[in-house]
Amino acid sequence: MNAALPLAHAAPVLPPVLAFDDLTLGYDRHPAVHHLSAEIPAGALVAVIGPNGAGKSTLLKGVAGELRPIGGTIRLGCDPHRDVAYMPQRGEMDHSFPVSVFDMVAMGLWRELGAFGRLDGGRRRRVLAALAAVGLSGFESRPIGSLSGGQLQRARFARLILQDAPVILLDEPFAAIDVRTVEDLVAIILGWHAEGRTVLAVVHDFEQVRRHFPSCLLLARELVASGPTAEVLTEPLLHRARHLSEAFDDHAAACRRDDK
Repeated sequence: MNAALPLAHAAPVLPPVLAFDDLTLGYDRHPAVHHLSAEIPAGALVAVIGPNGAGKSTLLKGVAGELRPIGGTIRLGCDPHRDVAYMPQRGEMDHSFPVSVFDMVAMGLWRELGAFGRLDGGRRRRVLAALAAVGLSGFESRPIGSLSGGQLQRARFARLILQDAPVILLDEPFAAIDVRTVEDLVAIILGWHAEGRTVLAVVHDFEQVRRHFPSCLLLARELVASGPTAEVLTEPLLHRARHLSEAFDDHAAACRRDDK
């Protein structure tokens, strides 16, 4: 009979890269996510799912620092100003802004360059390499307003590649784009996961979630379930999420949870 390994040889338990402690987020004191407690381990690939209006985008805005908590806390095991890359929904971007594809993608280097940095030859090559990685070689000089929806999403992924962040937040990365582009972007996400980066993505297509995302966070203004996708993406839990979302009062004031 083999003896158990001594405790000193046990693998260390690492702290989560992201933790929500009784977190409430909202707008004008109206909660969109409330009393959320969950942990995201480093290197996780997590689909954030739930009905429309469940607070999925709000949660990512909170992690990205665009919303301050109404209550509770968000704990990041990294520098939020340097180590988190956030891609909001495509509709939040002004496509008419007169900028080339190259210049838009090069904005991914802004943390490295600062306000007055310049693109030297090495950085220009990195921009071109990021464009090649998403299939946009030859598009450098085009205005972003001339791109199709799928091409624009590829350019936004190229910008994320340049940010080189260990934590990546994606809000509806596959919305309204062609199947080929979805497949290519999924491959990039899986590559990030293989590199040990932590990825949270708001995804509506449950088949994509089942195929590509090992873990889920199911929201309906509050946490319904989190964990392995096969355990979370079930009809009873989805039914509960829909019921909670329909019953939620959009005009409620920020609530207080009384521990019993």
